[in-house]
Amino acid sequence: MKHIYQKNELTFSLIWIVLYVVLFSAADSLSADLGTAKILTAPLCAAITVFLTVWLLKNGLAEKYGLCKIKGKWKDYLCFLPLALIASTNLWRGFAMRFTPLETFLYVVSMLGVGFIEEIIFRGFLFKALCRENLKRAVIISSLTFGIGHIVNLLNGAEILPTLLQVCYACAIGFLFTVIFHRSGSLMPCIITHSAVNSLSAFAGDGSDGLAIATAAALTLVSLVYAVWILKKGTHLPAKTAGR
Repeated sequence: MKHIYQKNELTFSLIWIVLYVVLFSAADSLSADLGTAKILTAPLCAAITVFLTVWLLKNGLAEKYGLCKIKGKWKDYLCFLPLALIASTNLWRGFAMRFTPLETFLYVVSMLGVGFIEEIIFRGFLFKALCRENLKRAVIISSLTFGIGHIVNLLNGAEILPTLLQVCYACAIGFLFTVIFHRSGSLMPCIITHSAVNSLSAFAGDGSDGLAIATAAALTLVSLVYAVWILKKGTHLPAKTAGR
């Protein structure tokens, strides 16, 4: 694994994206066949989360890929208050217990892991590999790849409209998270927000298509406005950190 990383970071990131999509789609499908949602996905998420964390720490790459404190002043990010709004999105339509207690626990565990893994893969590996050549292109590709990748949910039985809406606001959130990572040097705010959004979906209430569209539009707007605000603040990482 280290050999592939040292040889070509972009290839390394693409391998991880493919592995992630294949393994998690298979785990979700097999879990459904076994009759308990996420029964295989949750331990898979936990194992990969531990593996990636240990691997990054062991190879001295934790700071490069954002497992560190933010660089800069908290006020430059509005103390991340808009992230709290984004994190709560799945409760905007009310609160409901959608699964059995066991399935709820497995769902939350898997979604917490997915938040960490996706941030490391898309904002960490992919973005860092691409920004070596062109920063703007790296931001666009990382954001769109993250958003469009949610189409895979259709293979796991998701409905078309919610999935398409998810793709739209995921692209905007992906852009915001990329900006935060680039400006602050830390993925921790993104990991926490992403994990919260995912895990709270286990308790999301039902709503009309109109409410779903309004929610997606609000998420997209908040994410884009916040990202532009951070960019206009002109916050930059210290030279020694930006080049790592």
